[in-house]
Amino acid sequence: MREGKENGIELEHVDVWFGEGEDRVDAVIDAGFSVPLGDSFGLVGESGSGKSTILRAITGLAPTWSGRISVLGSVLGKERDKEFYRAVQMVFQDPYASLHPRQTVDHVLQEALSLHGFDDVNRRIVETLDDVGLDQSFRFRWPHQLSGGQRQRVAIARALIIEPSILLLDEPTSALDVSVQAEILNLLVRLRRERHLTYLMVSHDLAVVGHMCSEIAVMNQGEIVEVLGVEDLRSLKAEHPYTKELLEASVQKRRENG
Repeated sequence: MREGKENGIELEHVDVWFGEGEDRVDAVIDAGFSVPLGDSFGLVGESGSGKSTILRAITGLAPTWSGRISVLGSVLGKERDKEFYRAVQMVFQDPYASLHPRQTVDHVLQEALSLHGFDDVNRRIVETLDDVGLDQSFRFRWPHQLSGGQRQRVAIARALIIEPSILLLDEPTSALDVSVQAEILNLLVRLRRERHLTYLMVSHDLAVVGHMCSEIAVMNQGEIVEVLGVEDLRSLKAEHPYTKELLEASVQKRRENG
């Protein structure tokens, strides 16, 4: 924990597994890190490294875990109450799967407000859509009438409209066209600054977490092998061999893409 800052999220000795006995698969092994309030922390690694499983454990979607998970000063048990979901919201990878095809944008946002007991619905919807860069013509559209980037903006609006403190971002741009990815990342950077949000972001792309996060944990085969600050990331100051491999691959990819 950084001096003078309270932690928004803290994990200590967290294990997550699936199955039992001979069928047990250890997805996360002895994970620990902290995310100070108002900061953005990245979990990076290849597919299957356990990074998204950590988000699932925090949200209660991975029921078999041990260790200590604390959010906003409260230690989590096996169940998540309404107060937790009021404070913590998640933005998923696939904007096509995360919106109900038979619900308008207005319905999606009204449902979130109703679930958490908010009033002044019309004003909140108008202001939140504007905040994510969508004008009022989008309010009564159906998901099939939206592009991938517009759908992800709606998903972000749905998360933001109940005024959470923390957003969990699970590869929020990986399903989008390259031309749209930067727009969504810049939107998330602005929203965190303006709303004083705390982000925990999962990505396989070092360039993305380098743009978004002040500190990064590198995961390999369920374990956090290294935690480094963004300046060390940008100056390629890694110590673990796996982190060095990721950095070299990221540099090569940037060269190939010009």
